[in-house]
Amino acid sequence: MSDVQLDHSDRRERILDAAERSFTQAGFHRTTVQDVAREAGMSPGNLYRYFPSKDAIVTGLVERDRAMLREDFESFAQAERLEVVLRALARKHFEEAPRSKAVLCVQIWSEATVNPAIAAANATLDSDLMDGIQRLIAAGRDRGEVAEGVDAVATARLIMSMSNGLFLRRALFPDFDADNEIQALLCVIGGVLRGDIPQGGVSHLPSEGILLAAETDR
Repeated sequence: MSDVQLDHSDRRERILDAAERSFTQAGFHRTTVQDVAREAGMSPGNLYRYFPSKDAIVTGLVERDRAMLREDFESFAQAERLEVVLRALARKHFEEAPRSKAVLCVQIWSEATVNPAIAAANATLDSDLMDGIQRLIAAGRDRGEVAEGVDAVATARLIMSMSNGLFLRRALFPDFDADNEIQALLCVIGGVLRGDIPQGGVSHLPSEGILLAAETDR
């Protein structure tokens, strides 16, 4: 990569970092392109050379998350146990990453409900996540860690839905208890993967049975 390309990439990253800080501190709608430029230490005119609009900046943030997630899935592709992979991913995103990441995620979801461009970028990210999780489940099945009959698509969708809930809870509640929330998430996912929890739902199961399984998995 040439020096010019490196400089372009570095400046884009600086703008995205500045946008992330600005959006999480002041909110998406109260943050202007001028605010982001100021936070990035450049003029608005210079910023527009890299991103033509605030929507383009948000789309850039989503694309950066896509690239990071691809790296996550690639780095865990050779893991020996599915449980280890899921726990590592959960801890990275719900405990080790700063809470501001969850706040930004929720803001982008909100904007995606009314902005077609951001909705499209978010849908692509969602599709990538679904594909990555299904591949992890398939690899786990090949190793004998997933019960026969477990639907990879339905299970990936369940994992996505529950994970989205944790992102929301972490964004909304500063006292979010990562250890307990992650353990509860992994307990339910583990039950589904082992076939202990039917994919038709868990509403018919006694709550004490689920709690007992959680204690057993600790």
